[in-house]
Amino acid sequence: MKKSSDLSRLLGYAGGRRVLTYLSWVLSAVSALVALVPFWYIWRILKEVLETAPDFAAAIHIVPWGWRAVGFAVLSVLLYIAGLMCSHLAAFRIATNLRLALTEHIARLPLGQIQVSGSGKLRRTIADTAGAAETFLAHQLPDQYRAMATVAGLLVLLLAFDWRLGLLSLLPVALGFACMSAMTGKSMQEKMTEYQNALADMSNQAVEYVRGIPVVKTFGQTVFSFQKFKDTIDNYQRWTIAYTKQLRGPMTAYTLAVNSVFVFLIVGGFWLSGKGVTAALLLDLLFYIIITPVISLTLSKLMLMSENTMLVTDALKRMDAVLNAPALSRPARPQSPKDSAVVFDHVTFRYDGTKNALEDISLTIGAGETAALVGPSGGGKSTLASLAARFFDPTSGTVSIGGVNVKDMDPGQLMDTVSFVLQNSRLIKASILDNVRLGRPDASEDQVMAALEQAQCMDIIEKFPQGVHTVIGSQGVYLSGGEMQRLAIARAILKDAPVLILDEATAFADPDNERKVQAALTRLAQGRTVLMIAHRLSTVTGADKIFVLEEGRLVQQGSFAQLSQSPGLFGRMWNEYQQSVAWNVAKEA
Repeated sequence: MKKSSDLSRLLGYAGGRRVLTYLSWVLSAVSALVALVPFWYIWRILKEVLETAPDFAAAIHIVPWGWRAVGFAVLSVLLYIAGLMCSHLAAFRIATNLRLALTEHIARLPLGQIQVSGSGKLRRTIADTAGAAETFLAHQLPDQYRAMATVAGLLVLLLAFDWRLGLLSLLPVALGFACMSAMTGKSMQEKMTEYQNALADMSNQAVEYVRGIPVVKTFGQTVFSFQKFKDTIDNYQRWTIAYTKQLRGPMTAYTLAVNSVFVFLIVGGFWLSGKGVTAALLLDLLFYIIITPVISLTLSKLMLMSENTMLVTDALKRMDAVLNAPALSRPARPQSPKDSAVVFDHVTFRYDGTKNALEDISLTIGAGETAALVGPSGGGKSTLASLAARFFDPTSGTVSIGGVNVKDMDPGQLMDTVSFVLQNSRLIKASILDNVRLGRPDASEDQVMAALEQAQCMDIIEKFPQGVHTVIGSQGVYLSGGEMQRLAIARAILKDAPVLILDEATAFADPDNERKVQAALTRLAQGRTVLMIAHRLSTVTGADKIFVLEEGRLVQQGSFAQLSQSPGLFGRMWNEYQQSVAWNVAKEA
């Protein structure tokens, strides 16, 4: 069974606490059976009252039986609490191990795969898988065994006193199950998957929207600028409304069915009392009226269990989608590059199910050279640069650094070899010192300060009373885009990697910050092999080589002097750029 498969997989993460899960089931089942004992004492109390009426003083067993009923009720609660303690201890261990397994695998994924998946969706997968597993193991499974024991005990009680009233009590149960089947099953599993997909898409787009708020505010855009985010909200709204309407009928019928037990009992009581009401019939009827609410409560629990089981199944499928993503391969015998030259040899790359993003590209960047990638948006510049850092592996062809295929380098050494400064650098909520030290965790504070000084960051440090120990993101401490870029450059300087990838590092800098960022980049590029992705052509005039990409193909290459005078794509782009910088705002006469 699928459920057993899911359960066995989850218990595989329990470690030494697996036995606690089994113990929780036993304790929960026993607590359910003990919880039914007070109903038997209630029946005995009612029986004695009816037999001794009107001389109630003769009912001498009411008090002791009442206290016994209370005692068994308390014992049931204590057993159930003990079962929940066992289930929670096991569930917490399983949820922790699930989080560790997912995060450890994500850490081994290529960075490009993480970008494609989206941080919001991955975060949701980790949280939802652990949360669903914890709820399933800590609450649902103990409640499931408790409900199964309750059903078994109820069947005995319902048929033991008066089998005719017992069968009448089971009729609404059968109707309730029939209504429940319309809301569960394979179709419900598919709907649950659609629901989780809608939530995941909305979560992912929400993260991207929040990240883009600075751009929205800068350019006075509205929420409709983020059409994907709005579309996911609209899709979620349409889905939930349609699904709610679809379940309205079956849910109403189910609620009526499970709460109609009294109707069946009253009708049965009139039918059985055709020859007169006896004390025995009245006693049984009163007892069934008291105990039958347990039926509707148990059915409601079973319906919720079915829904939670689907949530766990869906969460495990999403977990598998992450765990089955191929991790970054590690060579059996890692090789070390002899220098920092970067070579792309007949490289073709395509994302899953799409056309080629790069088509048969071959180029060479010598050690210590600065190369610029230019071309129209969507031409493949960022994709090509990402292959050098092994964010992805090429579909065909090879990427090598220092004569070594990047696949044959240890991933840790590759990360030590390649450093990058992106156009939207990220900082964590930590001190400036710790943010820069991410480039080299074993660096001393003096080494960090030296990197900050080379990256033109001293004005940032001096404006805060705590200096380099100022925590970013706390107590109103926030930095501008240009300031964050300079800290990212300081991190790259501290890392001291021989290959540097720059992705329009001055994109979000104001004029003053841009000047400082450019000075910091000049210092950072010294003695390194630089692969620069440029949108503003003024930044590539000093490059040793320029590679022009269009629609994933390398269409031109050469020096700035050669390409700027050529009739090709770069020459046209350079002429257009010169015309744009010469524009002036006309003054009204």
